[in-house]
Amino acid sequence: MMPLLFLRGALFLVIVCFVMMPSSDTSAASASASVMEDIVGKVDARYAQTKDLQADFVQETILEGFTTGFTSSGRLYLKKPGLLRWDYLHPSEEQIYVDGDQVMMYVPEHQQVVKGALTQMAASKGPLALLQGAGNLSQQFTILESTDGSKDAGKFPSLTLVPKPVGQTPPTIKKIVLKLFPDTYFIQGITLFEVSGNISRVMFDHIQANTGLSSSQLTFDVPPDVVVVELP
Repeated sequence: MMPLLFLRGALFLVIVCFVMMPSSDTSAASASASVMEDIVGKVDARYAQTKDLQADFVQETILEGFTTGFTSSGRLYLKKPGLLRWDYLHPSEEQIYVDGDQVMMYVPEHQQVVKGALTQMAASKGPLALLQGAGNLSQQFTILESTDGSKDAGKFPSLTLVPKPVGQTPPTIKKIVLKLFPDTYFIQGITLFEVSGNISRVMFDHIQANTGLSSSQLTFDVPPDVVVVELP
């Protein structure tokens, strides 16, 4: 189901794309740690200065057991401290709005809005805390230097985030790989590897930051002719 597939994508997107990425206190081998900390620091500085952001995206989801992925595209809007609007434009239209703990997913073709709480949909409350501007990325993830050669000449710098265990509930995400624009250190791509074997990849283009997005552009008024489904 597209909304549920999106939701996880949106959660990790918000975690790494819009909140201020804190400096890590990792203590790997000195040379490797120095490179990684430099990258994290540059991303930190970039997103600390970002108050709002919009970008085009292409998302590909490959489900375990299937050889062909599902591709969709659209536009993303973000505004601190906790507003998100994600518009799917192709192959079909769908709009997802996040405002704090509230999520609304609107499918015009079905004339239906699905409404629920982010805390109930998320695998843990860590992403929500980060979305709202609280918490610390290094508290939720172990930040590693990627080992896929992506920092070689002509390649994008990249980082790998490994979720830390929270309580007795095992994480549903195995790891997240971030690719960065080498000149600006905005996030160019995110690949999420789920424990189940599913893989979701989002690539961004035409990024615009601090354009003065109005909160009204990221809020949703339910049309009078649609059905609202409240998730339990």
